[in-house]
Order: sequence, then structure tokens, then C-alpha cells
Amino acid sequence: MLLENKVAVIYGAGGRIGGAVARAFAREGASVFLAGRTLAKLDEVADEISSNGGVADAAVVDALDVKAVDEYVDAVVAQTGYIDISFNLISYGDVQEPLTEISVEDFTQPITTAMRTQFLTTRAAARHMIGRGSGVILAFGGGGANTLPGLGGFKVALDAIEGLRRQWACELGPHGIRVVSLKTGGVPETLPDDFPGRDEIVTGIQEAALLNRTATLADVGDVAAFVASDLARTITATDVNISCGALMD
Repeated sequence: MLLENKVAVIYGAGGRIGGAVARAFAREGASVFLAGRTLAKLDEVADEISSNGGVADAAVVDALDVKAVDEYVDAVVAQTGYIDISFNLISYGDVQEPLTEISVEDFTQPITTAMRTQFLTTRAAARHMIGRGSGVILAFGGGGANTLPGLGGFKVALDAIEGLRRQWACELGPHGIRVVSLKTGGVPETLPDDFPGRDEIVTGIQEAALLNRTATLADVGDVAAFVASDLARTITATDVNISCGALMD
């Protein structure tokens, strides 16, 4: 198994993408610690993993709170002895409107949230990883030249994540810690059936792809498991593009 004996902390694990990643990590042998805001959703993922023979623990954690994040990671390490993987998948509460119409508060919200939470969770994990000389930090959502009108600060937040990833990678690389982000260009399965404009959004994702398919939740989990594994030990300071060609590098 790709992640046998690995310990992974996943923030936002109660969401659709976070749950898919947690299941994939557990299937590949990792002990997964599921953090999020809604215990019922976390327990659902943890129960499914446990019923399939995996090891999962769920806890409510505010990934924007310094004390809560530090204490949570310290508690995981106190229980397991170490942490190998930290993956932050929380949502950023973005409001998507044209820049000429959006308020300053709504524009800066996803940028501030993304930077704060990605910084806090990475720092908490890195402090423990440095002593072991190994570890993997993962983030979700990459930037690049592709964008669309009306996204507010969301795309800017994704670009900022890439800048933060580069900074962490160059500072943590000498300690054997890899820092990678994954970008998909959109996963139709994440949109509820009653989501406003869902059909148009899904059509746009499908039309942008160069392949005859789009990324699925299973794809995200599988690729994340590979990137977090030792098979990807040469990959750092970059994003991994699983957009089926929708986002062209």
C-alpha cells in the first residue's frame, strides 16, 4: 500500500473532496485524522473508513484558530508519535461577483481565509516534521493563467496559495519536507443537484477539458495518495494538474 504506516491530518475532511481524499489515504494504509467543523459529517467518513478496515479519528477543529490548530496537531503527534502528511481542504467562504460590483470585504474574504488557514496548518505540521527530516504538505486549488470573469477574490486566493506554497517549499525543502498543491479545474461531483446554475457550470467544466472526461472525486483521492507517497519523493514546489487539460500549463 502506498501510505502504509503513514499518519495523515486532513482539514475539511467532512466535505466531498476531503472525504474522498480521506478514503483514498485510508485505503492505501494511512491512519487518517479528520478535522472539520461538523462532527456528524466527519463521523460519517470515519465510520465508513473503519467499516472497511481503515483507521480514522474525527475531531472538530477551527482551522483558522491558531491555538486550536496547534493543540490539535500536538495531540495527534502525542498519540501517534509523528505526522507524515498534512492536507488542508477547507472552503474559503468566497463570494463570486464582478470586481466592479463586489464589496471590499467579500473580495478579501477568501484571500485572507486561504492564507491564514494554509499558513497555520502548514506551520503546525512542519514544526513536528522538521525533527524527523520528512513530511508532505498538500494544498488544493492552484492558480495559473486561466481565469473567468465574476470570480471575485476566489481566483486571487488560489494564486496566493501557489505563492505561499513556493515560500514554504524553499524553507522546508532542506528538512526533507515536500510541499505540493493539486488543481482540477472543477469537479462536477462536488456540486449539489440544487446548486444554482449547476448545469451551466458542469457544461463549462466539461467543454474546457481536452479529454473526454473531467476529474472525479476518486481521481482527486487517487492522485493525492500518490503525491503523498514515497513514490513521489522527487516532487515538490509545484502543483499537480489533474484538470484533464482544462487548465493548460
